[in-house]
Amino acid sequence: MTSQTTIEKAPREPEGALPAAAGGLRGHPWLTLFAVAIGVMMVALDGTIVAIANPEIAKDLGATFADVQWITNGYFLALAVTLITAGKLGDRFGHRQTFLVGVVGFAAASAAIGFSDSIAMVILFRVFQGLFGALLMPAALGLLRATFPAEKLNMAIGIWGMVIGASTAGGPIVGGLLVEKVSWQSVFFINVPVGILAVVLGVLILKDHRAENAPRSFDVPGIALLSTAMFCLVWALIKAPEDGWGWGGAKTWGFIVAAVVLFAVFAVWENRVAEPLIPMKLFRSVPLAAGTVLMVLMAISFMGGLFFVTFYLQNVHGLGPVDAGLHLLPLTGMMIVGSPLAGAVITKTGPRIPLAAGMIFTSIAMFGMSTLDKGTSSGVMSIWFALLGLGLAPVMVGATEVIVGNAPMELSGVAGGLQQAAMQIGGALGTAVLGAVMASKVDNDLAGNWTDAGLPPLTGHNLDKAAEAVQVGVPPVAPGTPPEIAAKIADVAHETFLSGMGLASLVAAGVSAVAIFVALLTKRGTNTPAGGGTPHI
Repeated sequence: MTSQTTIEKAPREPEGALPAAAGGLRGHPWLTLFAVAIGVMMVALDGTIVAIANPEIAKDLGATFADVQWITNGYFLALAVTLITAGKLGDRFGHRQTFLVGVVGFAAASAAIGFSDSIAMVILFRVFQGLFGALLMPAALGLLRATFPAEKLNMAIGIWGMVIGASTAGGPIVGGLLVEKVSWQSVFFINVPVGILAVVLGVLILKDHRAENAPRSFDVPGIALLSTAMFCLVWALIKAPEDGWGWGGAKTWGFIVAAVVLFAVFAVWENRVAEPLIPMKLFRSVPLAAGTVLMVLMAISFMGGLFFVTFYLQNVHGLGPVDAGLHLLPLTGMMIVGSPLAGAVITKTGPRIPLAAGMIFTSIAMFGMSTLDKGTSSGVMSIWFALLGLGLAPVMVGATEVIVGNAPMELSGVAGGLQQAAMQIGGALGTAVLGAVMASKVDNDLAGNWTDAGLPPLTGHNLDKAAEAVQVGVPPVAPGTPPEIAAKIADVAHETFLSGMGLASLVAAGVSAVAIFVALLTKRGTNTPAGGGTPHI
């Protein structure tokens, strides 16, 4: 790769102005943002909307807790494994085409889930959702990077981040309304009309952009090595909490070691191939590497923490799906308000201080969430949820700009895939690691708490089944249990669940604290200088 990349550009507009859209609608920057936001919203929403639907899916289809986990894990796994390769497809064939294919496939897979009559079919089509979502997400970023001038890119990414953040945090609210008022299937059917709207807008508005030096060949061995390495890593994280695996188990570490070896072989190969999947020169940029790590750490805290909060609200506080979603409205609201504001602040000051401040707020919020108990008021919960949204907004926007802005234009799809892959790996890590912390705490405390409450001792299989229920805040009350005994079991289950959630939240707070120092290594994208310029590595 040459050190200087030449890109075909339209004549320079006056400073601060957006380029004129040839032919009216097609290629107009703000309309492009609107069009891709519809598709991105659909994918981001599905990352969390299913959390509210999971209990109803389990009840309707007779699914186990492990099955329910795979509804989420299958989606994350498919996304994480294929995002960077999907970004490369956009760089090669055009981001408009890959975006539209991704939208159509995602909507079709969503419809298939709604018609599924077994948990296996639900999980299978969730994997297909992840695969098509992987095509869509980096293509959206590639379109924004190519359409907006440098001085407007942060604001565009701010709004893009607002859509992702609001959709991710708003998933439980939308999911609650649909599950409670319609059915769990409607959570997936809603993607069909949204997908049709995104396709229509995409066909009318989106303009294909391709850098002059975009790659013309595929690094097939690189794709195979990276995909296999990502699969081994995420698979180990997902399977580690299960019986027969364990964090110290040979199978878990076998997959982790395999992932490390494959990543190393991939790096060596990428340095030798003429047109690599990911040029290793990218990671010579400290800000880009820091932005990637920051995205992982942020997702660990956010996705891992949100996983337990939904169970806390429904199973400990006894809220219905709609009320549980409404309790998260402060989180959603702060992300909606904070993301475009963060984009404006980052444009003026650079990303370093806003990113560090965001992770400080996130760490404080996760510490506050570790103090939640059965008697915590809605007002106190709202404070911590709002602070979390305020912390996440600048990180979602700033880390994205750091990653995409420090990559050359012809690799904007790969950079978008890298950004999204970091987020999905962080989500899988958060769910797996914090889930392991929760499971360990419950296993350690349940038997003692149970005995201290004067209940008959639990042993063997019965203890394992009870612990599995308590991990999601459900009291393991057998049918026909006298009310006074059932009340004692509920108290023990909730106390034990809260101790596990508290410890997991403290771990998330620690991860966020580490991310503060990573944020200080970031800086504005060197490939999107104010007023334009020629991207370079």
